[in-house]
Amino acid sequence: MKALIRTIRQHEKLTLLSLSFLIPALIMGSYFAYRHMAPFGNSTLLTVDLGQQYVDFFAYFRHTLLNDPSGLFYTFQKALGGEMFGVWTYYLLSPFNLILLVFSDHNLPTAIFWLTVLKYGAAGLSFAWLLIKTKVQPHLPVLAFSTSYALMGWMIANQLNLMWLDAIVILPLVIWGLMQLMTIGRMRFYVGWLAALLIINYYMAYMVCLFTGLFFLWRWLANWTTLRQGLIQLRRFIVSSLLAGGIAAVTLLPTWYALSLSKTKYTQTDWSAKFEYFPTKMVAKFFLGSFNFNQMPKGTPNLFIGSIAILGALLFFMQKKQPRRTRWLAGGVTLILALSLCFEPLDLLWHGMQFPIWYPYRFSFVVSFWLIWLAANTLQPDFSPKLWQIGIITLIVGMVIAYVWLDLKQFSFLSRNQIVIGGLLFVAAGCLIALPNKRTWVYQLAFVSFAMIELTSNAATSLNHISYVTEPEYQNYQQVLAKQAKAVTSSDQSWYRMTPTFMRTKNDPLSGQFNGGSVFSSTLEKSMPTFMGNIGEPDGDGFVTYTNGTLLSDSLLNMRYFLNQQSASSSASSPLSSSIVNTVSTRADLASYQKIRQDGLIATYKNQNALPLGFVASNQITTLKNTTKDPTQYQSNLWAALTGRSKDRHLFTASNFNRVVFQNVKQQTKLTGAILQKSNLVKPGVITFYFTPQSNDAYYLTLGANMNDDNVTITMNNHTLSQYPTYRNTVVVNVANHQKGKQIKLQLTMKKGSLWLQNFTLYQFNNQQFQTGVKQLNQSPLKITSYNESSLTGNVTIKSAHATLMTTVPYSKGWYVTVDGKRAKPIQVAGTFMALKLTKGQHQIQMHYWPPLFNLGLLVSLVSVGLCITIYWWKRKTSLTSRF
Repeated sequence: MKALIRTIRQHEKLTLLSLSFLIPALIMGSYFAYRHMAPFGNSTLLTVDLGQQYVDFFAYFRHTLLNDPSGLFYTFQKALGGEMFGVWTYYLLSPFNLILLVFSDHNLPTAIFWLTVLKYGAAGLSFAWLLIKTKVQPHLPVLAFSTSYALMGWMIANQLNLMWLDAIVILPLVIWGLMQLMTIGRMRFYVGWLAALLIINYYMAYMVCLFTGLFFLWRWLANWTTLRQGLIQLRRFIVSSLLAGGIAAVTLLPTWYALSLSKTKYTQTDWSAKFEYFPTKMVAKFFLGSFNFNQMPKGTPNLFIGSIAILGALLFFMQKKQPRRTRWLAGGVTLILALSLCFEPLDLLWHGMQFPIWYPYRFSFVVSFWLIWLAANTLQPDFSPKLWQIGIITLIVGMVIAYVWLDLKQFSFLSRNQIVIGGLLFVAAGCLIALPNKRTWVYQLAFVSFAMIELTSNAATSLNHISYVTEPEYQNYQQVLAKQAKAVTSSDQSWYRMTPTFMRTKNDPLSGQFNGGSVFSSTLEKSMPTFMGNIGEPDGDGFVTYTNGTLLSDSLLNMRYFLNQQSASSSASSPLSSSIVNTVSTRADLASYQKIRQDGLIATYKNQNALPLGFVASNQITTLKNTTKDPTQYQSNLWAALTGRSKDRHLFTASNFNRVVFQNVKQQTKLTGAILQKSNLVKPGVITFYFTPQSNDAYYLTLGANMNDDNVTITMNNHTLSQYPTYRNTVVVNVANHQKGKQIKLQLTMKKGSLWLQNFTLYQFNNQQFQTGVKQLNQSPLKITSYNESSLTGNVTIKSAHATLMTTVPYSKGWYVTVDGKRAKPIQVAGTFMALKLTKGQHQIQMHYWPPLFNLGLLVSLVSVGLCITIYWWKRKTSLTSRF
């Protein structure tokens, strides 16, 4: 009989665990199907960064694992080249990502659908596991709390950040392991799951570590008995945490080095002890549907967990079942978490001393976990609130509703209907909690159903505010990009870079599998945007785009091929529509290059002036310093340092416009740096510039960061001057080439009452002098004989006694270089690239990339695993009751 009862109970647990996975997965899967998300329609889950960044990393993930493992640690598809270890450990190490291998690039939106749904289900499963294993909620109501956790507001708002969701799945398992560690001394669950999270996503793991420390402190002080027992628990916690970090060292140490070149360069060093907003504003996020698109870049914390969980958490502090010390300490933890959501120094601490760009209060998932955990501990089958407790929570809820109602203008994500519905839900939840008999299956079913309906409504209401990329938009573009890139790479298998003049995302090279010059990554090395900004390309802290090239930069950076979208009027059949392709580069320079292919509206050009990846240059390049903020002058200085000819510092010369016409704008005699004012604020302000090239040289226009789409519309010969829309430094725009005697018309239409012509200067480029430099630098090329993503082998002939081999391989300590089989030490030039000092004669150059600190990290991980095994066997041998 006992065996039968045990079997029934075991089946009950299995059923609850299965349902805890299926309920959130089915709820979200059904909603996505209703929104016609692939594979159920022509929409996708691609939105914001998921559509503009992560999906291309997923494509790279597939290509690397299935076709070219050499890209694990390094790739030239990331900007001009860069390490990939930090990309993998932040974006791609989730075991869920193995699903991507089953799908083609074409069907990645469908793969992302299944990834998202499975992570929702896994989050519910792990929280249910915690509640069942701790016997906090062993029966049907566990599904209400597991669903509250899986569908909490944080998950709905951040489902697009797929790499973060693993932390939601693993957090309950870490807490379960911590409780095992503290009660019976068993280390393996805590060490194993914490190490796994540190490996999968170090960023979210950092937040989990902070919260785990708070949770330990609460349990440790609440259950304090003797000094000896307290010290034993503290030692176990510290040793186990260090072992988890040690096991993960194989990824943490190389990642730390990668971050030291990228993310940590932007660490916030100045902050003030202030509140970021009035703290009570966060309570509005407890209402149903309290999220919209405007909350993504800058909003208040996402805290929705359902009315049952909120009321249960409030009641935790009023019940006498929990010891007073436990409740007071829980109040202290709650206060710390609440302050972290609005007090700047604590907010900064949770984000690793860097304020997030978009998606604020990323750690608020631990606050939701904490509140749901308190609620689950309170709303037991035998819990029946007293009249005074009901009165207090009614007063609190009433005050919150009144506050939000009276100050609704502060909360753009809420309407009065939502407040009314939220109030009714709180009343209904209060009635459910107040019912005396909670053990019947009818009550438990109603309890779970109420939670499911409320959380489903919140998910639908919140996500209905968000727009998504359609499947054809993604698939059509990917198909054309892959086709055009493959046409080039299959006909020319040597080493080179190429770039399109159109773009879907800055990570097109990663998904299109070609060496480009653009990328969008949180782990982009700081030296790359610095260099790109210096030469007049759009750049930011985490991105660069090669959209404003010149004849000089094209040549220097080995941009051998260009994919250009022609005017739609030139072809009746287009592989792309203008709504799908975003043209981001106006390149009259292409007239200097050879058109080698035409496919519908896409023409491919070959740059015969592209220098090789490595070439012998003047020794002056080793001492070049950037002394100007003018990108044309910096390019000239860089070229002169390579050729050794001082006259090359004047490749760009300022040129005047022939005529300027002001319409409803006060005239100015000096243009560059002038502040233009409208004469009549109601009428359009237009300035038209005319110039006629006196030669077939290239002409360039520089535009300061103020000359962006927010302030001015620029057309050239009555056509929009296509540009990447945002840039923080002066950019260089190609406006003429091989157009001698043809009038060029540039028109600026002001969007505001005034316009600052920041760094607005026209330059003429000396094509002939440039060609002389190209011939000189091509005399002693590095001839690449073999290469992959992380290694290069080539030969070079040095004709002088001492020379500098210049490469456009970005400098990194991870590059191991040998010259004729002997280790050589590369030097960094122009703050970005790698160069070698060589002697006269023929040399074989070999370059191989290996992540710095990887070997040390691997050693630490092996030692940590060895220590874990040693502790395990030692405890078994000594027959200790607190097993590993």
